[in-house]
Amino acid sequence: MATCFEIFAEVVAGSTAWLGKGLSCVCAQGGENDARPSFDLTTAQEECLERLQNRLDAAYDSSIPVHQEALRALWNAAFPGQELHGLISDQWKEMGWQGKDPSTDFRGGGFISLENLLYFARNFPKSFQSLLWKQEGDRALWEYPFAVAGVNITFMLIQILDLEAVKPRTLVGATFLKFLAVNESAFDLLYCIAFKLMDQQWLAMRASYMDFNAVMKATRRELERELLQEDIKRLEDLPSYCLLSQ
Repeated sequence: MATCFEIFAEVVAGSTAWLGKGLSCVCAQGGENDARPSFDLTTAQEECLERLQNRLDAAYDSSIPVHQEALRALWNAAFPGQELHGLISDQWKEMGWQGKDPSTDFRGGGFISLENLLYFARNFPKSFQSLLWKQEGDRALWEYPFAVAGVNITFMLIQILDLEAVKPRTLVGATFLKFLAVNESAFDLLYCIAFKLMDQQWLAMRASYMDFNAVMKATRRELERELLQEDIKRLEDLPSYCLLSQ
């Protein structure tokens, strides 16, 4: 009998970019001749963008002690008091990884996707636990896998904000760098907001596993709309920020 993840893979197999076997990127990919405007940056914004891009370039490496420690810290934050038997263990499936080795799911998002999850767990533990255990709303029989969905959100934000470009080529990307210049944790904070927003969209759409891409697209549209509102001076002003609870 096929597992939930195997069926999930079949559902999204036509997507252009993969993040592991389960969930896929829902972001449109531009062609080689994609001509988009670029936005000039202040020196402070350039420095912040460079530091963030350095984080994006770091792949998860299970041989690096710091990466191992971060993964253990994520387990301890998610399941306090529950002993982890190893960095490769079937226990990880409880968090929504596709197999017993989470490192195979980090390939799409890199080490920063682990940092995002850990930041979420440490700074908004109530919201983190609520999403992990699907505590809010009328849930579907087959829910999205928490951890793999988190990696997808990291990847989605990188695309939305155009963070791999030398300079942002979208107004959303340029707007985000203003927030980043005054808050080095802006990407991590926006990740937390996006994750809660995604879950809200999931519930509003009464979604199940086959609807994940549609939910991510709706999340992207709403997040872009909020970021471009004129009265938003910091990420805490976003309407969806109120979804977070510490």
